[in-house]
Amino acid sequence: MSVLLLQLAGPLQSWGDSSRFVRRETRNEPTKSGVIGMLASAQGRSREDSVEDLLGISFGVRTEQRGRVIRDLQTEKSMTRKRNSNKFDKEMPLTYRYYLSDARFLVALGADRAVLETLEQAIHSPKWPLYLGRRSCPPDYPLSLGIHDEYEDVRQALESERWHAANWYRRRYRYPDLEIVCDALEGENAESWSDLPLSFSSSGRRYADRAVRRYRISNPDGPKNKEDGNGRPPSFESTGEDDPMNFA
Repeated sequence: MSVLLLQLAGPLQSWGDSSRFVRRETRNEPTKSGVIGMLASAQGRSREDSVEDLLGISFGVRTEQRGRVIRDLQTEKSMTRKRNSNKFDKEMPLTYRYYLSDARFLVALGADRAVLETLEQAIHSPKWPLYLGRRSCPPDYPLSLGIHDEYEDVRQALESERWHAANWYRRRYRYPDLEIVCDALEGENAESWSDLPLSFSSSGRRYADRAVRRYRISNPDGPKNKEDGNGRPPSFESTGEDDPMNFA
């Protein structure tokens, strides 16, 4: 098995798996359905095309830097006015849309090298514009960090690959533990996520459940004794202001 590493970063991301009606939430990390949808878009597939060949790809995510959840309020009105009136015919309800601000993730995809080479080529020359969960969330580049043959599987890649946080985040947080969410193995304690896409059809999207395992590892870039340069254990605590947009 080879492993394709992707870096998902941008001003905003949104990875929903249970959004309904006027409330569109986001998970704290990318979903498998969201990443497969991005890959299918890069290959030029339509919503009606099958993605069955992509479902067997091993999938895992490591959180490189935690984003802040923000909420956007949106209103909508129809453009048709009532006769002899300045009022709109219909006013839509207020919608709540949630995003991750300033987050960064390392995604690992495991499959035969030939399959990954096809996907990486599509990422470099996408047929359709790529986005991080929603069309209003364009990604930073580069997206692909290359295909790696030195790792046995997705888990080893996520546990061994260097930390890809931004420089400002590195200055603020000294070697925090990193969280990994990946496909669960048989017999492991697991969560159930409904994010395995069976169809993206506009007539009705369908998803299956997927068993995932969540765990933490020591930062691969951290000192071997798991202490920072001042002799303190790694922590997620801020060393500056709480505002993630403060780059000082």
